[in-house]
Amino acid sequence: MQLLAIPAFSDNYVWMLRDGQRALVVDPGEAGGVRDTLARLGLRLDTILITHHHADHTGGVAELREATGARVLGPAFETLPEPLARVSGGERVQALGLDFEVIDVPGHTAGHIAYHCAQVDGRPLLFCGDTLFSGGCGRLFEGTPAQMHDSLARLAALPGDTRVCCTHEYTLSNLRFALAVEPGNAALQAYQQQCEALRARGEPTLPSSIETERRINPFLRSNEPAVVQAALSHAPGSGADPVSVFATLREWKNVFR
Repeated sequence: MQLLAIPAFSDNYVWMLRDGQRALVVDPGEAGGVRDTLARLGLRLDTILITHHHADHTGGVAELREATGARVLGPAFETLPEPLARVSGGERVQALGLDFEVIDVPGHTAGHIAYHCAQVDGRPLLFCGDTLFSGGCGRLFEGTPAQMHDSLARLAALPGDTRVCCTHEYTLSNLRFALAVEPGNAALQAYQQQCEALRARGEPTLPSSIETERRINPFLRSNEPAVVQAALSHAPGSGADPVSVFATLREWKNVFR
């Protein structure tokens, strides 16, 4: 298996997983980069996985389906380019001989899902769309803080060595905010240096890992004393329970510059 991050737009990634001459792609917002990669590597597109309905994740689906005959899988309760097979949390889907668990992760959108495979070349793999970013999380366009907090907790409970395939290169801006929340977090400081070096070489900061995100991502750390104190200092009286802290962090990040 080979995992590829195909750049799209200004900061999207379309993830491709290939096995021999077959491939699957996740959230193809545009078709051009995928078609070029298929042609360059001599691959046949077998499956398209969709995590949510936003156009920068679905805009290339129809063209790729028509050009390749690939089957399309997507969330059960979102408006998506038909035809496709609908899936929801708790179901399992097979692609390239792999078994993926579908996980409901509402928050960014109401019907957002993620795909988790327990074993791809010796390590778990997560395609999480715009729910979890390295050092951050998606905006709450359709869900509530409680929903998103629960969704992130579900992902944070996955094995630590799970590779986290987010769909945007937001890492450095997310880490600037994370350091405003937890300036004394040594793991976060080291990770920022690592990611800055990767970007200086023109390389993606992704995939991350669940263990890394547990250590550096404030949105997974809303019960950590330093994060709680930062949230209360930013918004006095906002509440110290994990959901309230998460909500404060999300609102803070929305206006952070």
